[in-house]
Amino acid sequence: MYKFSYFTEEDPGKILGFIRENSFAVITGFGADYPVATHLPLEIETTEEGKLLFKGHLMKNTDHHKAFANNENVLVVFNGPHTYVSASWYESPQVASTWNYMAVHAEGKISFTDDAGTLEAIRSITTKYEGTESAASFDRIPTDYINKMLKAIVGFSIEVENIDNVFKLSQNHGQANRQSITTHLKEQGDAHAVAIAQEMNKHFQ
Repeated sequence: MYKFSYFTEEDPGKILGFIRENSFAVITGFGADYPVATHLPLEIETTEEGKLLFKGHLMKNTDHHKAFANNENVLVVFNGPHTYVSASWYESPQVASTWNYMAVHAEGKISFTDDAGTLEAIRSITTKYEGTESAASFDRIPTDYINKMLKAIVGFSIEVENIDNVFKLSQNHGQANRQSITTHLKEQGDAHAVAIAQEMNKHFQ
């Protein structure tokens, strides 16, 4: 990662909160010739022992499934808001413009579940987003359909071994520049720009 101490969030609670809010992640691994990646929604769990787990399911016999089965070491990337920051907003604008963003990288080992675990993974993610009263809730899906899905899908769990982050929010600038940046970002009205402005305000409170 693009590592500077002043762009690193040290509060584990804030990092975990960010992961939960941005749980549609990219999981990358080692393919035969090139790296592989897949984009998946994840369930975030912490064990009684304090371990961090990511759970989900994916299609069998894809390039990433085969790669993860051959090499259990994976990198999971969580992306948050990001936006361009123009140097014209600075008190002294004759410097490089930049990009503010928030991202977390988690290294871990992936393992695959049996059919019962896969069923639970499907149930969990469906219930999270559909609830129990929706017409598309898990308990209303026909058993034959679920059994057919189980032939093509496998559940997984990733035990996190190392986690790192970059919360790049103009920490290397003084108050006047930061105030100018947040003002301009809010004026843009873009969802990412406004989100970064809000994160900057929270960080410097």
